[in-house]
Amino acid sequence: MTYEVVLTTRAERELNQAADWWEQNRSVDEADRWYNGIVAAIQTLETNPDRCTIAREDVDILIPLRELHFGLGSRPTHRIVFTIRQNRVVVHAVRHHAQRDLTEDDL
Repeated sequence: MTYEVVLTTRAERELNQAADWWEQNRSVDEADRWYNGIVAAIQTLETNPDRCTIAREDVDILIPLRELHFGLGSRPTHRIVFTIRQNRVVVHAVRHHAQRDLTEDDL
């Protein structure tokens, strides 16, 4: 089964803010590499999104959340937090691992 992958406004904003951070604190080349890599990772959710782990916020939030980890090096730096709804994957957030957990108000 193929899923439609949709990003919320929040997720798009966080994705762009993170890319801007990479550009300002690393380099334009690394920012492009990070952005293209994470977008490609998000697109992998089109197939078999339930392969991803349950998000740590799942205990506190009443909707089933999953997360896909992404990073340029050997350690992931970001979490792509999403839900699966019938034939659609909704990406709710793109979070750095050091950021606080999501709350229901964030969704």
